[in-house]
Amino acid sequence: MKVTVFDYGAGNLHSLLKAIAGDGCRVDVESDPARAVSTDVLVLPGVGAFGHAAARLAPGRDALRAALGAGLPCLGICLGMQLLFDASDEGAGLGLGVLRGRVRRLEGGRVPQIGWNTVDLARDPLLAAAPVPIAYYANGYVCHPDDASCVGAWSEHEGTRFPALVRAGNTVGVQFHPEKSSRAGVELIRTFLREACS
Repeated sequence: MKVTVFDYGAGNLHSLLKAIAGDGCRVDVESDPARAVSTDVLVLPGVGAFGHAAARLAPGRDALRAALGAGLPCLGICLGMQLLFDASDEGAGLGLGVLRGRVRRLEGGRVPQIGWNTVDLARDPLLAAAPVPIAYYANGYVCHPDDASCVGAWSEHEGTRFPALVRAGNTVGVQFHPEKSSRAGVELIRTFLREACS
């Protein structure tokens, strides 16, 4: 199975690539968004800022939207999850609009949220198969979906509740970093890949 990680050109992907590798997966890193859809699974990583990443996605935005709409499995992590939505207060540019809604600044005394937090009210089958009761976060923005039925789990930061996992068909977004969330997080990635393969 070919897994393609889209590279926004914004940071180190080492821990993510290490978490994906194995189980018969071939991992490619691609910086051309139009070419990134020629894969079995697409991963949008959680490194960078929305405006810069949206600009990097823009030349292939229509191709990406079409591929995800046609069922290409996709895992969006942190910023990658936010790019699944329409737009963000963090920066200019359009997200993919796979999920309707906007990304807004996280409310709370300590922002960004950096560290471990619980993943609660999990009802998505992915978390049933690979539970992640606590996960590593590094985010100052969170998603506000127009329709909360896409939310498969929640987290809370200093009284502010926000989506920890969202899903639209074969597209899953997680606000936390599973590749940095110990064994449970890596198992979630592997479970997603097995689900995508089947």
